[in-house]
Amino acid sequence: MAAAVLIGAAATTVATAAPAQAYEDEPPDEQITIEVATVNGSGCAPGTAAVAVSGDNTAFTVTYSDYLAEAGGNSDPIDFRKNCQINLIVHVPQGFTYGIASADYRGFAHLEEGATAMQKASYYFQGQPDTVTEEHPLEAPFTDNWQFTDETDVGQIVYKPCGEDRNFNINTELRVGAGDDPTRKSFIAMDSTDGDIDTVYHFSWKKCPRA
Repeated sequence: MAAAVLIGAAATTVATAAPAQAYEDEPPDEQITIEVATVNGSGCAPGTAAVAVSGDNTAFTVTYSDYLAEAGGNSDPIDFRKNCQINLIVHVPQGFTYGIASADYRGFAHLEEGATAMQKASYYFQGQPDTVTEEHPLEAPFTDNWQFTDETDVGQIVYKPCGEDRNFNINTELRVGAGDDPTRKSFIAMDSTDGDIDTVYHFSWKKCPRA
């Protein structure tokens, strides 16, 4: 995988829906790059999130190394919710634009009896009002890896307007509630046994009209 990863100034974000027939044109031949404009949130402290682009330009990956929400036991009361907002500058070849067709999230959770947990994500481009939000609850008791996929219907994919510079925002959240016995800890992590987890975002490409 290849990527340009930079930490820079803040930006705001969001998008417009494209007609169904524009869905999934062939990806551009040229390599795209992604710069990380900002990374903010309790779930992605500096140095704990990285971005890479697949060689065929059909997906990009965000890797987290310290993204965990916990409740109960000796956990800090504020740790029941963690979030991460990543503001991306996606450089695409001239004549193309993109939207996010789907996103795959994975991690590990331990939930005591009566505990609750949720993974949530929203996606939007700078300067436009359309925001796509998905939520996935996890039922207790649970001790295992988890995986959720957000999929957007063909006609509802939000594309960056052609010819305009608009950053792309991904805002994710993990939330957990303590179980029946508050002395026992429950947690949900966007993490894995080796300390890293890849969250994959799948591009949908569209050719822009000729000027």
